Amino acid sequence: MKNKYLRTFWYALPTNYKYLVRKLYYLPQDVIDKLTGNTHKYVPPRGSIYTGSPASAKTYISQSKHQLNLLKQEIDLKPSDHVLDIGSGIGRTAISLCEFLNSHGKYEGFDVVKLGVDWCKSRIGKDFPNFNFTYVPLFNDLYNDDGHKAENFKFPYTDNEFDKIFSFSVFTHMQIEEIQNYLFEINRVLKNDGLASSTFFLYNDEEITTINKNEKFNFSIEREGYRLMNDKVKSANIAIDKERLHLMAKNANLEIISILDGFWKGTSNAIEFQDFVVFKKIDNPN
Repeated sequence: MKNKYLRTFWYALPTNYKYLVRKLYYLPQDVIDKLTGNTHKYVPPRGSIYTGSPASAKTYISQSKHQLNLLKQEIDLKPSDHVLDIGSGIGRTAISLCEFLNSHGKYEGFDVVKLGVDWCKSRIGKDFPNFNFTYVPLFNDLYNDDGHKAENFKFPYTDNEFDKIFSFSVFTHMQIEEIQNYLFEINRVLKNDGLASSTFFLYNDEEITTINKNEKFNFSIEREGYRLMNDKVKSANIAIDKERLHLMAKNANLEIISILDGFWKGTSNAIEFQDFVVFKKIDNPN
């Protein structure tokens, strides 16, 4: 039960305190990393990593390469693609894309946390002119107390601009109306022959019984077509019924062409912790 209580405590902290507590907690290890040379130009200190698990530079690079391999394998990412990284965070995916995308390729990423955008601009964006990072002030009760509503947000890009669109651990920290809006926007900025991928926590009637037996990581608060981990911090973690997600995708004129279940719910042959979903545009929407 230890992890469950720690997670509840973490979610209860004000947003700014979360960043401060994380920085102080990992400060001794960050100092050791610096003294021992366990650093990388594009990898932030552990205390600055606010998405996913803080990691050493070596582990962070390994995670980045894993994400790149997923995109190459599941959405046929090519070096010349124009790509959009939704929730670019503090550069975990972008690091490997620096070496993968060629001079014809282009990277755009946006995030609601200015800390991450500023880091990526000062490191990756400075060295790679075809990489652009944008801060968008959107409210998220886990990451950002200020800003506009994500359910009304229009991506700052033109129609049919991107060959590939992806996000890692973004839709697991958004509310259902916000996710629906993002699916509309993905459809708008994705090229007609493009592909998009995102990770989710998903379930069906058979899976939810097993999921809720996990006391350390479950979604006990039931809503219509989705479940929450914490009712007071609605963006803490959200799980969506697979049938509901199919309807949301169809509503945005997107088709789900594959769902690869993650090992968070015990899938033995999983390729990722969260469930990996691939979308394409519906050719002739009704």
